[in-house]
Order: sequence, then structure tokens, then C-alpha cells
Amino acid sequence: MSKKRLIISIGTGAVLGIFCIIGVTIRLGFEGNELFIFTSWINRIIIGLAIGLAPYYNIKNNTKNILFRGTFLGFIISGSFYLATNFKDTPGFIAGIIYGIIIDYIATKYE
Repeated sequence: MSKKRLIISIGTGAVLGIFCIIGVTIRLGFEGNELFIFTSWINRIIIGLAIGLAPYYNIKNNTKNILFRGTFLGFIISGSFYLATNFKDTPGFIAGIIYGIIIDYIATKYE
């Protein structure tokens, strides 16, 4: 595991989390949803952390590994948040899966 990969993946998760803050605020409004908005951002950082810690976790032994690993970790981590919030934000759940792929791609490319 590389320290650089971990920093890149957490940083990418934090930046993508800002897009989640904007999206959730547009969809649900800010008033009364402050905690939900904050935890959505934290969720993206956790996806980045998991991807940063899993560079050698191979689901497939080819170039599609980034796609599968990012999808899997994005699905599991966003899915747990989605379930815990009583299915409150479906677009956020889907974005978490896509962001998992993006985070894994960027971390693998620039590691």
C-alpha cells in the first residue's frame, strides 16, 4: 500500500463529496438536512479511505479491476449509508457507486 495512493483517494473522495453536498442540498434543501448533508460528505471520504487501503485487492486479474473494485466498494459503503437512512437518497446511492469507480481510477492512475 502506498501512502500517496491513500492521500489521493481520500482527497478525491473529499472533492467528490462536495458535489454530493451540492446535490443533496438541491434535492432535499439545506434547512433540517445539515447532518444528512455532512454525513453524505463523510461517506465519500470513507469510500476514498477504503479504496486507498485496498490497492492489491483484485476482483479480476486484468484492467477491469478498477471498475469492479470501485463499483464493489462504492456499492457496499454507499449501500450501508442508504440502508441506514431508510432509502432517503437514491441518486446519492447511485453517485456513491460511480464515485467509487472514479476514486479508484484516479488513485490507481496517479499512485
